[in-house]
Amino acid sequence: MQSAYAWRMHVHNTAPHEHDHRYVSGHELENERRTWYVVGLTAIMMAAEILCGMRFNSMALLADGWHMATHVGALGIAGLAYFMARKHAQSRYFSFGTGKMNALGGFTSATILALIAVGVAGESVWRLIHPSPIVFNDAIFVALLGLAVNIVCARLLKEEHSHAHGHDHPHHDHNMRAAYTHVLADAVTSIFAVGALLLGKYFGWHWADPLMGIIGSVVILNWSWSLMRRASFMLLDFTPDPALEEAVREAIEHDSDNKVADYHLWQVAPGKISAIISLVTHEPKPPKYYKALLKDFPQLVHVTVEVNKCE
Repeated sequence: MQSAYAWRMHVHNTAPHEHDHRYVSGHELENERRTWYVVGLTAIMMAAEILCGMRFNSMALLADGWHMATHVGALGIAGLAYFMARKHAQSRYFSFGTGKMNALGGFTSATILALIAVGVAGESVWRLIHPSPIVFNDAIFVALLGLAVNIVCARLLKEEHSHAHGHDHPHHDHNMRAAYTHVLADAVTSIFAVGALLLGKYFGWHWADPLMGIIGSVVILNWSWSLMRRASFMLLDFTPDPALEEAVREAIEHDSDNKVADYHLWQVAPGKISAIISLVTHEPKPPKYYKALLKDFPQLVHVTVEVNKCE
């Protein structure tokens, strides 16, 4: 087979001479607004827990406070990612738009989350070896207040379509998922802190306080690894959906004697897939014909088709 000629086209709903690379899900502005609300609430609770943890000598409470402090920074990164993606949405310097900024923000937040988990685990081990007295009643009150704030923040950040620890899916906003997981991690550490303080108060199990810090760190480290893995798939242009890849191939090859010679799919924004398809056929047709073959795949927002005649 030899290539006698080739047609190239961009499949999009803009004018033939234009191509818009702003791929949005419609939730970005709302997600940005909710993220900044959560940053403010978390910062207030962070200060309260750190101060009270130092005063009442509770490692679980202090760890939760510092945990929240780093979450404030990570959530700030999430908010900044939304802002930068929106600010540069029309910039010609981003070849496929700014959709991956959200994935980058999610990956960065997940990395911070992993560092938090390691730090809290280390401090908890130290407190396990070197225990100290705890003012239980006041520490329990602050821990419960922190849990309430985390629940409010989680409801603010919860996407209508997302499950923070569900299966991989290309429509997920990794930035929002990371922010949501940070809040869930805070909630888990608050629950562990309350449980540890109650055990210490009523059963005298002072070792439960740092032990819960270690257990919480393991749970959070697992979450952060999962987030890093999913966000890296988008950043490294992994094929987002093998089933979609096969369905697109079948749609092209089911028609006439078309044969896909080279084929690439990658995610450019949540729920938005770009593709490069090179095919050979004995009876080449205009580009709009192959565009029509892909009409059942609305997630394909930027497609390049190369048609080669088979001699």
